[in-house]
Amino acid sequence: MKTMRVPRHARQRGVTLIEVLIALAIVAIALAAAMRAVGSLAATSGALHQRLLAGWSADSELARLELEQGWPDAGTRRFNCAQGALALTCVETVSATPNNLLRRVEVSVYRGDSSERLVQRVTVLADETRRAL
Repeated sequence: MKTMRVPRHARQRGVTLIEVLIALAIVAIALAAAMRAVGSLAATSGALHQRLLAGWSADSELARLELEQGWPDAGTRRFNCAQGALALTCVETVSATPNNLLRRVEVSVYRGDSSERLVQRVTVLADETRRAL
């Protein structure tokens, strides 16, 4: 018995509809994952920028205290330390240490009037007026 051969030009080349649909589904899933990653990155970038500005506010206050070379009174004070359009509130806490020539200074920076602390910096200041040379 003789088998029929299909001529070469009669064979179809190309992709089936199911193969195209599977490829489209894979591309759609990859694009959705990429969009989610980009959205997460943008949100993280904004929070990081706010923490950077808050850190600048805290560092600025600590530098001011060091440059004054005064002896800060123990206690807590709250003040506005905005950076550009970002509303920030600084809380400075000065406390005594076991060494009478040192004071512990803590500056915490909060977003606006909220209780969310963005940054906290701590340092120790020396009483330059009573220090022996």
